[in-house]
Amino acid sequence: MAEATGWLLDVYAEEDGITLWLLTDDDKRLRLRMEFVVTFYAAGDFSLLRQAWIYLKQKDVRLERTIRRDLFLGERDVMAVTTSDPANIHKLFGDLQRQFPALDYYDADIPITLRFIAQSNVHLLGRCRVILDGEWVQTIEPLSSPWGIDPTPIPLRILTLTPDCNPAIRKPRQLHVKYNQREYSLSLDSPRAFLISLKADLQRLDPDLILTDYGDTWLLPQLIQWSEETGIELNLNRDRERHVLTRKANSYFAYGQVTFRGAQAHLFGRWHIDRKNAMSFGEYGLEGAMEQARVTGIGVQEMARKSPGAGITAMQMLTAQRNNTMVPVQKQQVEGKKTLAELIRADHGGLIYQPIIGLHGNVAQIDFSSMYPAIMVKHNISPETVGRTTKGVSTSVGQDDAPEGLIPKALRPLLEKRLMLKNILSDLDPRDCRVETLKARAAALKWLLVVCFGYLGYKNARFGKIESHEAVTAMSRELMLQAKEVAEDMGFTVLHMYVDCLFVQQAGFHKPSDFTQLMNAIEEKTGIPIALEGVFKWVAFLASKRDARVPVPNQYFGAFQDGSLKYRGIELRRRDTTLWVRKIQLKALESLAHANTPREFADRVPEVMKLVEDAKRDLRMGRVPLGELVIRQRLSRTIEAYKTPSPAAHAARQLQAHGRQFAPGQSLEFLFARNAIGVHAWELDEMLDLGKLDTKRYCRLMDRAMQTIFDPILSHMFTWRLF
Repeated sequence: MAEATGWLLDVYAEEDGITLWLLTDDDKRLRLRMEFVVTFYAAGDFSLLRQAWIYLKQKDVRLERTIRRDLFLGERDVMAVTTSDPANIHKLFGDLQRQFPALDYYDADIPITLRFIAQSNVHLLGRCRVILDGEWVQTIEPLSSPWGIDPTPIPLRILTLTPDCNPAIRKPRQLHVKYNQREYSLSLDSPRAFLISLKADLQRLDPDLILTDYGDTWLLPQLIQWSEETGIELNLNRDRERHVLTRKANSYFAYGQVTFRGAQAHLFGRWHIDRKNAMSFGEYGLEGAMEQARVTGIGVQEMARKSPGAGITAMQMLTAQRNNTMVPVQKQQVEGKKTLAELIRADHGGLIYQPIIGLHGNVAQIDFSSMYPAIMVKHNISPETVGRTTKGVSTSVGQDDAPEGLIPKALRPLLEKRLMLKNILSDLDPRDCRVETLKARAAALKWLLVVCFGYLGYKNARFGKIESHEAVTAMSRELMLQAKEVAEDMGFTVLHMYVDCLFVQQAGFHKPSDFTQLMNAIEEKTGIPIALEGVFKWVAFLASKRDARVPVPNQYFGAFQDGSLKYRGIELRRRDTTLWVRKIQLKALESLAHANTPREFADRVPEVMKLVEDAKRDLRMGRVPLGELVIRQRLSRTIEAYKTPSPAAHAARQLQAHGRQFAPGQSLEFLFARNAIGVHAWELDEMLDLGKLDTKRYCRLMDRAMQTIFDPILSHMFTWRLF
């Protein structure tokens, strides 16, 4: 027997068990095998179960009648189906479901990594010790926890591959290669020579992660095509027995918009991440993706491409498995019956207080820390605890003697870990080398916590129930009102409240320490952690552009005492705002940030107006690079479905005439032009003549952005709140 210790990099299913990849302490990469059985369950009418039993006896499975717990229905008499072929469980389950669709099925589609973690307590990217007989794992023991604050760094080998241009715009001529501190380029003119060079690099470097730009949508498909044409075998997997796993592109509707997900290419034994096709990779990078993989149990290359909602679902599945609760294949709970009056009373959402329009000085922003998850944990809000009855008596949410629900169990360690990371960050010097890594990890955990609330009411969530979703918002509204009452009792003016934060002001209060007593009082009253986001020298709450009397709750901008800016809902935050407009609006705000009071803000307006006029003059004289004028918009439907084409649809039609195809959710880049359709697609081979640029339309975009900044000062020139 041999022993090895190291980091668990990957787990995937085989026909006779599972494969594990271990990065050992002596810098080896071990491919290990382990026997592993998986079980799923069927429940329902006894006669149907008997027929299913007879059907499955012909298969290579073990059958058993047992009792298992359903989260909502309690103990159920079920048929357990166990197989030692994890790779084909989906086919086995699919065949059974087609034969007996009326049965209820559980645990049939749980990812293999979650099954492994639940049985072994060894988490992905965690340290472990294995006892080996050859390449077969006899025992495996965890040496770390996913909830550790300071995990041992993994000595990953990272190979970065990026083309010299966007392949969608023009044909790349070179591939830039980076490994450690070395950078060089490979010519793409000769596919044969290129493949030989790349293959040699892969064999010499043996990377754990291939990090690419356009790898999913261009590079890997191109490599596969060239390999077939030249006869040069190029297997990017470290596991030579596997082929690259590809997934087709698709469009889907989520969070009120159509999203396009490009084709994907996954590797075995090493990871591949396409930075241009990873959902939130730009938000928190590799460190964040690895942090999410640790706590969710989803592999790094999978988690980098998935939404945080998939991570929360995985955490709930893992919690259910560890608590001997079955995971239904399909959601079983529906919304309870309500009268119209009950529905209106229950479905209010979070509390949004209409802000006082205008410019205000010395305003503190106080935020509840992860308010909704904290409410779920503190008050034990979970689908099975809301409306629960015991011996015919209704049990209210948050009772001390109520068993902890599945959702609070899943969220508690996640919430505690993020709060600890934030506390560490608050004590570190901003120049500390650990700050960026800790920020990325905290941001990754934040996104998981952000979506956990939405999944309580999501129609397809396995453990979702709209009543628990409504219970959280009802509790949040009550807590916000309590916070408002505390603030007003202490003499503060509440200028704005938005879901989980308050903007307060009081004469003579301008330092962070001035608001400590208020925060302590709010936290004592509500029981939810609260933090000071900062004290604004000035902050502007904006009015609707359609009606100046109506405030817009989620649009504001302001400057903190250290001169840093915060802005929400304005052009700077919009993805479809051109870079030129964003740059000038940001310069304008940076100039205004030097103002210490609202009156000084007004004194700086002429300086900002000159900045804007200079920018417009540069535009008219052709001194603004076309790349800064590109507009980026998303297609909401197929091109043919547009009755009145949007600018993005016009640009798509231009490119369609050159052989390009588009799907709903894809983004288009274009310039506003003085031609028949008003746009010029950025990806067209021919560049736009500067004389045909629609400068008037760009100036209107600039004027709109500047109006956002000037409106608070112009409409309230004589009604300052000076403190």
